Formats: sequence, structure tokens, C-alpha cells
Amino acid sequence: MLFRSADIKFDNLTVEHTTTPGEVTAPEKLVFGKQYADHMLEVIWTAEAGWGAPKIVPFHDLVMSPATSCLHYGLEGFEGMKAYKRDDGMPLLFRPIENMKRLNTTSQRMCMPAFDSEEMLKCIAALVKLDHRWIPQKRGYSLYLRPTVISLHPTLGVSVPAKVMIFVIMSPVGPYFKEGFKAIPLLAQTEYVRAFPGGSGDVKCGGNYGPTILPMKIAASQGCSQVLWLFGEDCKCTEVGTMNFFIVIKPRPGSEVTTKYEVVTAPLDGTILPGITRRSVMEMIKTEPEFAECTVTERDFTMFEIIDAVKEGRMVEAFGTGTACIVTPVDRIKFKGEFIPIPTSMPDTPDAGRGLITDTVYNKLMDIQYGVVESEWMYKCQ
Repeated sequence: MLFRSADIKFDNLTVEHTTTPGEVTAPEKLVFGKQYADHMLEVIWTAEAGWGAPKIVPFHDLVMSPATSCLHYGLEGFEGMKAYKRDDGMPLLFRPIENMKRLNTTSQRMCMPAFDSEEMLKCIAALVKLDHRWIPQKRGYSLYLRPTVISLHPTLGVSVPAKVMIFVIMSPVGPYFKEGFKAIPLLAQTEYVRAFPGGSGDVKCGGNYGPTILPMKIAASQGCSQVLWLFGEDCKCTEVGTMNFFIVIKPRPGSEVTTKYEVVTAPLDGTILPGITRRSVMEMIKTEPEFAECTVTERDFTMFEIIDAVKEGRMVEAFGTGTACIVTPVDRIKFKGEFIPIPTSMPDTPDAGRGLITDTVYNKLMDIQYGVVESEWMYKCQ
């Protein structure tokens, strides 16, 4: 790993309690990302001394030079995580070590220092435990965590930063989409591109997100909730908004796939974010008996394959996955001015608005995240 000198140590963590605790909002009144918990975690790195002592402090604004390079050159990265509360009140984190590993990958891609993932996770768990009252104890609601790494180097020169901060803030949230767990329409984007080979599409840095806001506005103006990012002349499907994308199809006769259904998602070719929910869904489909009729594959697929599958009656369903939304069904895709319908009905429930595989994946994930089902994926903040 790069830049390993003095590392983050949980044993050096200090805590400063707030003197002005906030009022917790009722779950049904929450707006995603608008309210914040009482405390935050921060730790500073310098080229001379390495990582300093981590600190939990009251939530506060950051003060930095207007020349700070994170403001000018996007030298920053971030993660999205969620804390849930079990029925007995135990705070749980979903596969958080994977977030720490991915933040390390992002940090090094942006030429910022690595850190000890396990030690950082212990510090974050302490923050969650301290502010556990902010975790909504209601299914569909959670405490969203935003670990962020930024350059604090005050220079207008384009260079490796000599000062860096990691901070973690937390926000109680409900469903990411106002529709909740209901199917959304997509606009297949042929003009703008989210990521390209050799770029930074496989890490979580701000430069991957800011330029997507305009295409998202265009999608909204055309009656769509998210963008389906296409790439190349063959209109290869990559991601959906800020989510990984899955389609479920019936294989053609003679296909190498011998099961009833093929669950397809794009391969991690450097343009796709290695989503933790994506990985969890794939592992679940490969191992759980409910999905015995499914084969999950990572391969390229195009908008034209989707159109053909719809025309041939082989399209079963489609969905996006991500930390914020968990699982979101898709009911239609607008491509070159025409909506392509995607099936969304479960057997005997024609108005369900989601397919059976989508629904099963979603509910199994939720059972794990809320501690209904014991799983090694959940980290106890105790």
C-alpha cells in the first residue's frame, strides 16, 4: 500500500461530546441527506507525521484555505454505508470492512494515503455507538454514513497532497427514492458517458458524480427517474444513475446457460463501480436455494439485447442495486424516444410493481440488514 507511515490507531481515539444535542426527526418525516447526527469522526494525515490521532467531535463546519486542492482538482473520495438497529437495539453495519477497503482503493487512486481498514472501522463503530439514538428503528430506514477523504493541501499546483483529512458524518434516512420500493423508468443515455476505460469509474470520487447531474435533469424532464448509462457504438449497458444494473432474462435455446433464468450484470472492467450491494446480490443468487433456477453472470450486454429479449418474451425483470437504494426495480427504459417495457409483476400479483427475483433479493437483504436473520455480513457496534 502507498504512503504507510504512522497509521490510524483506535486506541488513540478521543471523544468530545456535544453540548447541544439535536432533536431526532420521526422516520416518516426524514428527507434523504438533510439532517445530521450530533457527532462526526475526523483524522488528519501529513506527509511529515503520517496519520494523527482520530477524534470524535461535535458536528461542525470545516475550515480550509480557498487554495485547498480538493476544491480545485477534485482530490477527494468517499463511501456510502448504512447503520441499522436490531429489534433489541443493537446497532449493525452492513459489510463495513468492504467499504474501508474500497475507500483505501479510491484514496490511492487519487494519490492520497492508505490507512488500516480494521482500525478505521473500529473508530467508525465507536461513532455509531455514540450516536445510536439517530438510527431509525423502523424497516426501510437507517443511518447513512459518509466517510470522506479530502486533500487539505493549500496549493494551486497540481501535485500529490501533503495534508489529508478523513472525516465521517452521519444522516438518518428513509427510502432514497420518494416512490419507495417501486419500479422506476430509465432514460438510456446516448449523448453523455459516465466513465471510460482507463478513467476512474471504478472508484468513488466526486468527479464521477458531479458531471452526471445534468444528464439526470434531462432524464427527469423526459419522465424518467434515473439514467441508464450506455457506452460505445453498440450501446453497452453499464450502470443506472449511481447504482449497479442487473437484468433477468430467459436464455435462448442452445445457450450455455442451462438454468431457467440468467441474471446478468456488467463485468468489473474498470468503468464499473464494484458495488458492495452488487457483490452481495451476486453471492446470494449463487448460494441461496430460492435462486436455484438462476445463473448469475458478469458479461457485457447491450441495449439491443434488452430490446430483443423484450420482443422475444425472454425479458423477466430488471433492477438496480446500491447502498442508498438497496434494490430498485425498473419498469421501462426510454431509448431513442421510445419506451421499452420491462416486466414487473410477480406470479398472482399483477400490480406488484416488481419481479419475483427482485422482490426476493430485496427482502432477503433487508432481513439480514435489520438483524432478522443472523449473518456474518453484519458488524456489531458494541
